[in-house]
Amino acid sequence: MKKIICLIVAVIALVSCQAQQKEQSVMLVKPTVFSEKMAEHKGQLVDVRTPMEYKQGYIKDAVNIHLYDKDFEERIEQLDKTKPVYVYCKAGGRSAEAVAIMKEKGFTSIIELDGGMDAWTEAKKPVVKQ
Repeated sequence: MKKIICLIVAVIALVSCQAQQKEQSVMLVKPTVFSEKMAEHKGQLVDVRTPMEYKQGYIKDAVNIHLYDKDFEERIEQLDKTKPVYVYCKAGGRSAEAVAIMKEKGFTSIIELDGGMDAWTEAKKPVVKQ
């Protein structure tokens, strides 16, 4: 009897945990789709490159949160987890790392630019230069 009660409690606990998890959406998209998604669904645009790379050119309205800064996770936590987050780097490696961290932190909608700024500029998309 004791085992049955423990089993029932364990099942209820597991079901409760699953019900509380939020649905996560992660998309890896080409520059044209990235641009369209940003226009359709306003969100938060994050450039995870170095400050030097950012100054050389970035997508309009992007906030630079360098992936390898010691306060990266703290700064990411300041974003609204319920709004879409658009993320990119130079070629896709660092943004993939950032996406993994954001998923772990509970962000519900993450859109990653496939190919990063290299693909963005190759597609002749607009770039802001300082």
